[in-house]
Amino acid sequence: MVDRGESALSLPDDWPAQPDPILALNRMGSFDWDLDTGLMRMDALAHEIFDVLPEEYADRPENLAPRVPPDEAHRLDTHVSQSLKDGSENYGAYFRVLRRDGTLRWTHTQGYIQRDATGRPRRIIGIIRDATRELSEAQDRREKAALDIEARRRQTNVVQITTAALAHARTVQDVIDVLKNNQGVTHLGATSLVMGLVEAGRIRLVAEGPKGSFVPGTLVTGIDEQYPMSEVVRTLTPRFIESPEEFAESYPLLWPHITALDITSAAYLPLIAQARPIGAMGLLYNDRRGFSAQDRNVLVALGSSIAQSLQRAMFYEQEKDLAQGLQQAMLPRTIPRVPGADVAVRYRSGSLGREIGGDWYDVIPLPGGRVGAVIGDVQGHDTHAAAVMGQLRIVLRAYAAEGHTPATVMARASVFLHELDTERFATCLYAEAALDTGVVQVVRAGHIDPLVRDTDGGCHRLAVAGGLPLGLSAEFGRLEYPVETLELDPGQTLLLCTDGLVEQPGIDLDDGMRTLRALVAAGPDDVRDLADRLIDVAEERGGEDDVALLLLRRVGRDARRSGGRVQQHVGPGDPEALTEARHMVRAAVRAWGARERADEIELIADELITNALMHTEGAAVVTLRALTGPDRRIRVEVEDASSALPRRREAGESGVSGRGLLLVDRLADVWGVEARGGGKCVWCEFLVPEGE
Repeated sequence: MVDRGESALSLPDDWPAQPDPILALNRMGSFDWDLDTGLMRMDALAHEIFDVLPEEYADRPENLAPRVPPDEAHRLDTHVSQSLKDGSENYGAYFRVLRRDGTLRWTHTQGYIQRDATGRPRRIIGIIRDATRELSEAQDRREKAALDIEARRRQTNVVQITTAALAHARTVQDVIDVLKNNQGVTHLGATSLVMGLVEAGRIRLVAEGPKGSFVPGTLVTGIDEQYPMSEVVRTLTPRFIESPEEFAESYPLLWPHITALDITSAAYLPLIAQARPIGAMGLLYNDRRGFSAQDRNVLVALGSSIAQSLQRAMFYEQEKDLAQGLQQAMLPRTIPRVPGADVAVRYRSGSLGREIGGDWYDVIPLPGGRVGAVIGDVQGHDTHAAAVMGQLRIVLRAYAAEGHTPATVMARASVFLHELDTERFATCLYAEAALDTGVVQVVRAGHIDPLVRDTDGGCHRLAVAGGLPLGLSAEFGRLEYPVETLELDPGQTLLLCTDGLVEQPGIDLDDGMRTLRALVAAGPDDVRDLADRLIDVAEERGGEDDVALLLLRRVGRDARRSGGRVQQHVGPGDPEALTEARHMVRAAVRAWGARERADEIELIADELITNALMHTEGAAVVTLRALTGPDRRIRVEVEDASSALPRRREAGESGVSGRGLLLVDRLADVWGVEARGGGKCVWCEFLVPEGE
């Protein structure tokens, strides 16, 4: 019985610290309920009305549970909650209190809701009084009838609410969680819940409660055993047990183990989907005997809804396992050991069941101590995306292993994807690193930029110009991919990832990248530990997108490290710059203790610079490095903007040119040519004796 209360109570702010004498004269108790802390103070008259001793009440509403029957408490809680939500200033309600002598007495409460400036309720002050006398027997009968109607409506609502919640359950555990939370079947008054699934002719227990109610030996039971869940699975018929005596007589194996739960009745329901049993559920009660026809209909309807949700969850989990298996099969089974680098890769599947993504990573060993690192993401979340991903990974590996430049590798992969006619595109980033020198060439096809973590723990974003995603660049005839070159020092880490690690709802890409940079900077130095930390963060965020992650850290062990580096830009037709470059080479070689080979190094450097200026119609950049490691070397690099490879020519007896590469081949210990962006780099190395 509910009384809204048409006017607010006129009470002082510090009430009930100073109770109104009129309340005491009218045998009205008072309470003050702080909604922020949950504490509800009551005066002595309120204690008397609830028939609780001061030592039994610790200023918590739940301390009144022994005096307020569950149905009454639920009805009162619902009414108060609704008043708090709909902006009411006050409320009134009638409910029954169970006294120590076992009698039920009607009680009336009226409360005044105090809200802050935002309208949020912060405090309720009110009165409580015994209202038994004022309610006639006719009123009591009408109230009882109304309560019965409300109880039936509430049972129906529980089925509707539970069914709505189960619609969002994806896994079997989600179904169990819906049933066990405070919005599930516990509103039907059940004390304990038990659920089992049929597996290989047996029933496996998947949920039981409350804690401590597990019966030893019932984790897996046979369908032919004398247990209630076994019976309903065998007969496909619900079993309603209406008294403890009936329970003990029907199931002597189970009853001795649950007597401590004070069970008075139970309902066991078969969970049937597509005309076959997939499990069973039991609801046990300790405050009721018997089940009305309405009760039975509601419970049977609930069992049907739960069975459909369980079957859907089981299909979802099977599909997710199959999809993840396909996706994992498309990724590299192992990552090769890379001398001169520590590599860590990680993969996290999103929460989309069979709608898997096309994210991938790869590490490709290349000749000459080089390594290729790939990260990419095929458009879409389905098995087709995973299949396209697998094909792209294979062709990228093949093109790189054939010795093509990074830009060519990307362009050919784009043409391949376009010719597949899949109507899919893919973003990709390819980095090719020479670990002996630390030179890294990066090509980006619509993918997010990589990050570089420095040796001091700082982290910065590497801006790469990039081109269109794979497939689109071929479709629009824009296959030119700019190449960004950087030097990765020993101890620095290159981080490649897909957008699932960066993008978050309501946050733009730049903010996401800043957050990722902060995580990387604050993370551990070891690449494996850092990869684990980043994936843990992705798990905590949840999200439906996959995450692929590749970390490559250049190390000094087993690699030649730069012991010094000088560089000079030489423009065409600039004799002073050419002279300065020669002086730079001479001074650096002697400063690094390579006097014995100084003349050879100066001669070869001069030849390479001259060739670049004469044959490319552009500037040249000369770089000298002192490399330390298993042996000491001086490395000369001359870069130009031409993609034409140098050719060895015969000079003839009286020729004054054509001997450049012959000199390089004879004097240098090793030499070669590398693609650099739109141009190339001709390099050579000279062994320096340890004694120098």
